[in-house]
Amino acid sequence: MEAKFNYAAVGVFVLILGAALIGGILWLSSGGAARKVYDTYYAFMDESVSGLSLDAPVRYRGVEVGRVRRIALAPDNIEHVRLTLEIERGTPVKVDTVATLRTQGLTGIGYIELSKGRQDSPPLLPQPGERHPVIRSAPSLLVRLDAAVTTLLTNVNRSSENINALTDEDNRRAIAQALADLAAVSRAMAARSADIDSGLASAARAMENTARLTGEMSRLVERVERSADAFDRMSNGVAAAAANVNNTLDGVRVGARKLADETQPEVQLLVTELRDLTGSLRRFSEQLERNPSVLLYGNPAAKRAPGE
Repeated sequence: MEAKFNYAAVGVFVLILGAALIGGILWLSSGGAARKVYDTYYAFMDESVSGLSLDAPVRYRGVEVGRVRRIALAPDNIEHVRLTLEIERGTPVKVDTVATLRTQGLTGIGYIELSKGRQDSPPLLPQPGERHPVIRSAPSLLVRLDAAVTTLLTNVNRSSENINALTDEDNRRAIAQALADLAAVSRAMAARSADIDSGLASAARAMENTARLTGEMSRLVERVERSADAFDRMSNGVAAAAANVNNTLDGVRVGARKLADETQPEVQLLVTELRDLTGSLRRFSEQLERNPSVLLYGNPAAKRAPGE
């Protein structure tokens, strides 16, 4: 005997089961199993946001924390693009947090990167008159590279213009002439290298002889000074002897006085001449120390006064 089934009940059961499956799938896909709460923030960009699309990820130091929900021009400034960001509640968005537009790999797909933000900084809150907190923005890598390349090209162009101005026809001729003159001087010096070496050796020997002569002159001056002192002492002795003779020999006082009067001036004249010779030798020694070339070339000619 065949079993009888209620096809209507089976159909209702299948419909209910399908609806439950569809509802569960929709509930799971909408995040109902672990629903997250998001906070809304604004970020204003003053550069092109090409490559950035709706639902593009928002990352905080590389960790995905939200999505881009809207991209539009700023209502009060068409030079800026206003991005509406939904970021998970609890994300440490600080007053010094910065939003930067970046691209992922070689695909060119854009996303928003949140960076900086110190641990001790206060959280970002909406300012008076603002609907949502505004995250500061920074130029992207492409913008910074473009600015750097532009500056580099400007500097290269300026350097090229300066080089062109420096290497004009007149300057090139002057440089070529200077190089030719330098080459001629080098050849002349190379041809006279033996004479130059000989002259340097002679100059070295002359300097050595001058140094030795200077030392000998110093010793000679010392000897002359000692001789002058000896003559002084001798003249003093002669004077003392004459005084003793005068005191002892009264009978020959007139003759002794005459002898002393005739001898003493000559002795004093001799002492004076020796002192002058000593002074001349000392001045010659000092001049030789200041200018050893005097031995080779003599004293320089004295300049004549105007009208002579």
